[in-house]
Amino acid sequence: MPGVSQLALYFAAALLLAITPGPGIFYVAARTLAGGRAEGIASSFGTGLGGMVHVIAGSLGVSAIVLASAELFTALKLVGSAYLIWLGFRTIQAARREGVAALGGKPAAPPVGPRRAFREGVLVEALNPKTAAFFLAFVPQFVDLNQGSVAFQFVVLGFVSVALNTLADIVVAFAAGSIREGAVARPTLIRRLREGSGAAMIALGIGLSLAKRPTT
Repeated sequence: MPGVSQLALYFAAALLLAITPGPGIFYVAARTLAGGRAEGIASSFGTGLGGMVHVIAGSLGVSAIVLASAELFTALKLVGSAYLIWLGFRTIQAARREGVAALGGKPAAPPVGPRRAFREGVLVEALNPKTAAFFLAFVPQFVDLNQGSVAFQFVVLGFVSVALNTLADIVVAFAAGSIREGAVARPTLIRRLREGSGAAMIALGIGLSLAKRPTT
């Protein structure tokens, strides 16, 4: 493993990147506003597991193969983009159905639930080739070729980064959950928040579809 000073530098850099607003944080916030704090926390762990998929793939060289192939990169990007956009449309439709049900005096449909939010979080992150590109560009800078297995170092360092990202996402889920709880007495506002979260997912999906394959 790298020396203590190198590890400290890596931890500081990974922490800074974890708390910097990015697609993962925005997705967790959107999921929390749509379904509540439990769904947000579940999606945080889901995206964390999805991130570990990229870490393992990177350590085995799979990510490098995907990024080197324009066809594979585009396929993964489009599948991930389509999935995010579909989640966004589904969230908006559910919010509008609940609004109609409320006007008719009918009970609102339940949220998707933590288990489904977890599974969706895994898929959202695992289908994002930009995450693979990040780990391949960031982690190797701190791997010491003279200190044991490169693959093992990659996995350990990648896990640290994923853990910090997940912790930051959980903090965001609690914050967004508080915002949602503050609007419980205002069902119209809740519906607007859910529609807005759906629109945010669609925007993230569109942004992913425009991602370009790294050339270096």
